[in-house]
Amino acid sequence: MAINQPSENLPLADVLRAANGLVAAGMIEDWALGGALAAIYYVEPFATYDADIFFIPKGKGLTAGIPAIYARLQSQGWQVEHEHLLIRGFPVQFLAAHGL
Repeated sequence: MAINQPSENLPLADVLRAANGLVAAGMIEDWALGGALAAIYYVEPFATYDADIFFIPKGKGLTAGIPAIYARLQSQGWQVEHEHLLIRGFPVQFLAAHGL
């Protein structure tokens, strides 16, 4: 039985670099990978639609940081499609986390 290899089109390293870049720029305090991509650490690999990045915003409110994050990543070539930012066509959703 063949083992499925991760797609070369999955830009996960770019997603993680972008999240670290937001911390370095002082836009967010910290972040964590969530959703199916995080679950893959504990279970057998499977296909997933997107990456979920939970972040601790510098400001207050559930939308704190989202407009600035979208603007910064768009300036770096990311595109917006509905609630997702797209990096090389792969959807990423940034979600503010308070009190977790």
